[in-house]
Amino acid sequence: MAAEEDGLHAHHHHDDKAHSGVARRDKPDLLQRLSRVEGQVRGIRRMVEEDRYCPEVLTQIAAVRAALDRVGLILLENHTRGCIVDTVQAGQADEAMTELMGILRKFLP
Repeated sequence: MAAEEDGLHAHHHHDDKAHSGVARRDKPDLLQRLSRVEGQVRGIRRMVEEDRYCPEVLTQIAAVRAALDRVGLILLENHTRGCIVDTVQAGQADEAMTELMGILRKFLP
């Protein structure tokens, strides 16, 4: 069965720029989550336009951050279980760990 058919994405060493994106099975969930985030951000904009009480706005900002963090964790797990594992199994563990640590540095506060 081809990688695309079983819901996994093709994995390649990070230097060849041939990575594919999100696993097909995860895409609908991620797109739905991102649509919700878009709606939340529009809501925050309206709250600011309407001079809503600052703590209410800040609470909504915290909710958006949490939702984006969840999307990021799903993507990070997808990449780690796919591309990173494949790169390690191809005998390029140092490169895989360098890439993973770079991603974590960007993602973590």
